[in-house]
Amino acid sequence: MQNRITYLRGVFRSWVNARNRKRLHNTSFSLICSNCTGCILLHELGLKYNSPFVNLWMKPKDFIKCVANLKEYMAADLKFIDEPGIDYPIGLLKDIKIYFQHYSSDAEALNKWNERKKRINYKNLFIMMTDRDGCTLEDIVAFNKLPYSNKIIFTHIQYPEIHSAFYIKGFETQNSVGMCFDFINTFSSKKYYDQFDYIAWFNKPCQDTALQ
Repeated sequence: MQNRITYLRGVFRSWVNARNRKRLHNTSFSLICSNCTGCILLHELGLKYNSPFVNLWMKPKDFIKCVANLKEYMAADLKFIDEPGIDYPIGLLKDIKIYFQHYSSDAEALNKWNERKKRINYKNLFIMMTDRDGCTLEDIVAFNKLPYSNKIIFTHIQYPEIHSAFYIKGFETQNSVGMCFDFINTFSSKKYYDQFDYIAWFNKPCQDTALQ
């Protein structure tokens, strides 16, 4: 029974993805995301990773600092450090840490990082973050002030006064949103991030002329 449910959900999800791909007109954008949410979105849309922010995560303050000075940080050399209790690569980009959780070695992480950062389209940037990993209200406010027209932060509660915050229902009793790319329930083909119309968002023109 469980295998049949999983199979059917996969079939229905493939229909969702096909419909989204048909709606998507802007396919050359670069998605800068603080964790794997962006990577999975791009995978479902069948898009190339035009960004090195794939299969990794960053602490909120480091991510915001990096995005605020994106070209400066992308020009810096990535080094690697050790941290007690973590057995996957940790990159040090100047003064910020990048946790390459889904890479098997420093060499693999470095190769993919350098390969993908060359693809960044600074004329077509989208910034995405979630209120995970110790994110505070101060961080959310700082993210909201970033000089990008297309930015979104998924939050577990509502912040009507913060225009870049999007409330994801289902995590109100937790300290943050969970895995936004998880299915809402066993029988649903919808994922938590489907509450946000990311296709309409990606189809918006980038107006960040000062950053191009």
